[in-house]
Amino acid sequence: MKRPMPWGDQVDVISSDDSASDGDADNGLDGRQSSNDMTIDQPTKELTSEGSLFRRAEMYQEYMKQLPIPTQRSSIIPFTSWVGLGNSIKQLYEQPLHYLTNIHLKQWDQLRFGTEDEHKPLDSIVHPCKAEATVWLIEEVHRLTSCHHHLAKLWLSDPMHYVFIDSITLNSPKSPDSTKSSSPVKS
Repeated sequence: MKRPMPWGDQVDVISSDDSASDGDADNGLDGRQSSNDMTIDQPTKELTSEGSLFRRAEMYQEYMKQLPIPTQRSSIIPFTSWVGLGNSIKQLYEQPLHYLTNIHLKQWDQLRFGTEDEHKPLDSIVHPCKAEATVWLIEEVHRLTSCHHHLAKLWLSDPMHYVFIDSITLNSPKSPDSTKSSSPVKS
């Protein structure tokens, strides 16, 4: 991508007549570049991919904001872990969960490591209805209040971030009374 150089960053190019090519002499500049149209290439993939990642995070957050949180629960979901509950919710309601919610559920499972109830099914510790309501509450917070800049920074720091981004649909978000989606696409 070529951009004009900011005025403060311009560099004078000095060239002797010996090193000037015939092409330079033909353009009327006598081996010098005009400072008015000086451009620099920004070949670093880092800047391009970072900008692209910020745009993807913004599109992702805007899409997730538009998805309605289900108001009616289908049934009691048995589960042994928080991540397992999240996967069941995704299947039952056919909706993706926010990246931050997926990370949150994984962290909650990790918090159980080393406890005396670590191997007990989680639905025998936390009532399934309360657990599901908690997941939807956290999901609502993440969908409606997360900043795409924060998401992009998290994604930049984690090269495996895409593992926690659920498939999303390209169609318009579902209406509040619908719980079906179509054509999942991996982001």
